[in-house]
Amino acid sequence: MSTGLIVVIVVVVLVLLAVLVFAVPRMRERARLRARERDLEERRSARVGENRRAADQLSQRADQAERRARIAEAEATKQRAEAELHQEHADIHEQGLADHELISDDERDQFEGTSAVPSDEEGVTGEPAHEDTVRTPVREDTDRRPVHTPDTDRESR
Repeated sequence: MSTGLIVVIVVVVLVLLAVLVFAVPRMRERARLRARERDLEERRSARVGENRRAADQLSQRADQAERRARIAEAEATKQRAEAELHQEHADIHEQGLADHELISDDERDQFEGTSAVPSDEEGVTGEPAHEDTVRTPVREDTDRRPVHTPDTDRESR
């Protein structure tokens, strides 16, 4: 072999040794960093999944709470309307405009001539036929049908 060939082989071996000495630790460090990055990415993914599941559960609970609140608001509105209805009934009874609701059909003859049962002598407007009789006039815009109460409305549902 020639000396030149030996020198080339030695140089190649030295270059390979230098690469191994300097490159292998760097490659190991890079591999270790890649492993850490993979581990960190797995942890991130796990945390993202946990947070999304928690967010979904909280969102579902919030939706249910909103539904319950809407139902409660509707119930409150319904009760408020029923209270107003009862107040209106009380007002018309207080004014004597619903006396006809207080007596039954078999009692009509006993109450004839009162505001509950106008006498045959009265006109259509509810005013007395004789000037000497003083009574509370019946409003023309009210009819004499009984007003439905909330209890009867519920039974029909």
